[in-house]
Amino acid sequence: MRHRIAGRKLKRTASHRRATLSALATALLRHKRIITTVAKAKETRLMVEKMITRAKKAKPADAAAAPGAGISARAKQFLDAGGHARREVGKLIKDREVLTELFSTIAEKVATRPGGYTRIVKLGQRPGDGAEMAVIELVDFNTGKEPSAKKSESSTRKAAPKRKTAKKKPTESAATAAPAEKPAAENAASH
Repeated sequence: MRHRIAGRKLKRTASHRRATLSALATALLRHKRIITTVAKAKETRLMVEKMITRAKKAKPADAAAAPGAGISARAKQFLDAGGHARREVGKLIKDREVLTELFSTIAEKVATRPGGYTRIVKLGQRPGDGAEMAVIELVDFNTGKEPSAKKSESSTRKAAPKRKTAKKKPTESAATAAPAEKPAAENAASH
């Protein structure tokens, strides 16, 4: 029994799980919306929400905690830029462009929201293996695309019928052309 055990293992080792969730978090912050399995989406949500909260609180918290007289100008600049929070989030988000966007655009846009930065919408089962699929997206960056519309398109689309490749009977023109070429090939081979 798994009583009081938090988190999902996702059938991966700890390092593989961390790398997978890091890649999913990076993709979500870059594209603002990704499609993945429900279990991965729920684990990604936990990571991303903590990162966004850290980015949102980075500048005011670090600047207020730093005494102005006791530290150097360079250390004050580091703290004003949210340096510690940026390094902590940077352990998981390796892409600098995404990291910069998180601490500037995303943090500013969600500054007044008290949590709940992501939304998970279930899409149904994946055709290949039956895994439950979901869309995870950033709430404040909703681009107007409806996940249900995407689902309805894919569910109504049917596979193309298989073509039957029957051997065609040679036509008269093909039958007359083949013997005409055969003697030319024999002449070339005899020379």
